[in-house]
Amino acid sequence: MRVRLRAFRDRTSHDRLAAGIASFSGSMFFIYLHLVWFVCWILINTGRFGLPVFDPFPYGHLATAVSLEAIFLSSLVLITQKRLRDEVEHRASLDLHIGLLAERELTQALRMLHAIQEKLGIGNDAATVLADLEMETRPEDVLAEIARVHQRFSPGASAKPKNQEKGVPDGPAD
Repeated sequence: MRVRLRAFRDRTSHDRLAAGIASFSGSMFFIYLHLVWFVCWILINTGRFGLPVFDPFPYGHLATAVSLEAIFLSSLVLITQKRLRDEVEHRASLDLHIGLLAERELTQALRMLHAIQEKLGIGNDAATVLADLEMETRPEDVLAEIARVHQRFSPGASAKPKNQEKGVPDGPAD
């Protein structure tokens, strides 16, 4: 929570302004305000109320104003999304580091348990599973495996893995 609060406080005034406008423009009040604005604009420019027509049909000035507003609003939304993406990437990096630390600690604990088990003479039927679990996890190996699985099952890839097409058995189960 402290990290979130610090990130919230550390935003620049430009980021706060962009987020505020993006938040307001994403509200129903914003929609209602525009609905009133458009209806009034069109009604005034019909000439039915005795007011001077300043933007006759097809309402070129209204279209220009709305186009300019759309340009600025889309830019502000993109700025806000970029800031949020940066925060998400920062949290993902933190999650990765915490996960790797936890993996390292669990591996070390398994090694200690295995050493205690051997010292006490307790047999282990699933020694191969324990040996696999005791191996240190390298992030680059995990990323390579994720890429391999993604390639294997991505749309457009054949349903059968390439090594099975040649009669070669597939590796460990995914």
